[in-house]
Amino acid sequence: MRIAALTRYGRLGASSRMRTIQLLPSLKASGIDSTAQPLFNDEMLLRKYKTKRYGIGSVLKAYGRRVRQLLWRHQFDLLWIEKEALPWIPFSIENILLGGVPYVLDYDDAVFHNYDQHRSMWVRRLLGRRIDRLMAGARLVIAGNEYLAQRARDAGAPWVEEVPTVVDLERYAPRSVSSGQAGAPRIVWIGSPSTVKYLVALETPLTALAARVAFKLRVIGGVLEMAGVDVECVPWTEDSEVQSIAECDIGIMPVSDSPWERGKCGYKLIQYMACDLPVVASPIGVNNQIVRNGINGFLARAEDDWVEKLEILLKDADLRKSMGYAGRQRVEAKYCIQQVGPRLAGLLLKAGEKRICAD
Repeated sequence: MRIAALTRYGRLGASSRMRTIQLLPSLKASGIDSTAQPLFNDEMLLRKYKTKRYGIGSVLKAYGRRVRQLLWRHQFDLLWIEKEALPWIPFSIENILLGGVPYVLDYDDAVFHNYDQHRSMWVRRLLGRRIDRLMAGARLVIAGNEYLAQRARDAGAPWVEEVPTVVDLERYAPRSVSSGQAGAPRIVWIGSPSTVKYLVALETPLTALAARVAFKLRVIGGVLEMAGVDVECVPWTEDSEVQSIAECDIGIMPVSDSPWERGKCGYKLIQYMACDLPVVASPIGVNNQIVRNGINGFLARAEDDWVEKLEILLKDADLRKSMGYAGRQRVEAKYCIQQVGPRLAGLLLKAGEKRICAD
């Protein structure tokens, strides 16, 4: 089977790397020939991180490339699209460019809220249902959690499957006893410059916690200062991210309670758990399924909850070890390529089989 994997980003984009690119070797082993064709390449993404914008010229070139990719769609048996092929373009145009070839939509974020909850009445009126209409026309919608899957079902998608975001166990080997570092325990958060705002929201409880027990806060991929908190900021790279997490003792994932956050797939938690770390997370969306409260970590809603649960873990190395082990077992059973890769390949093969038979 020949599949065009139309991703949002190149390898530097976490969603594209995790939902599509890292799974391509597994798909190839199942007889699927595919390559990632990004809309926004790595150079553009780096520019956005630095300047908070892509640049109109770069965007026009990117859309031109994507239109050319779609014009060649008949070379493929199936289009595997991350979120949408042409963001912010009216559905009628995208629908024409998708015609004649079955397509699969893959979601790990509630991108439909970019449109149906936009501050502009005109955007809501013109584009508010564009994702729903794309979902309704898809051969298959793959959703990273139940919130996204339910939206697809409500939109009339004929076939919806939940597939979590996963890690590769070959990269995330079980942490050895010597992986941690001497001194105060480390609490770790990993993300990007655009998502560090969630960590900023924990400033009050982390400051209170620092007055009660010693710890370091490691921030991977963002820049942050907190009064009274020992913060170390570590640059993110694909090669170093696993080691940067494994050197720590507790992983955290605070998020706010909003429709957008309910669409998130909890990938941070899966990374922490793969490194044998216990976790503390906001009880929002899929976090409630990933975290088994009291077994592989804790759920914390109020500021006092964050202080209490983190203090418990900081003071109890044995509990950190047992919860970390439980988290690793959960990743091995459900949240890894080794489990999900063959299932995803089967779904894509089934989604494209009518096209193959017709040919």
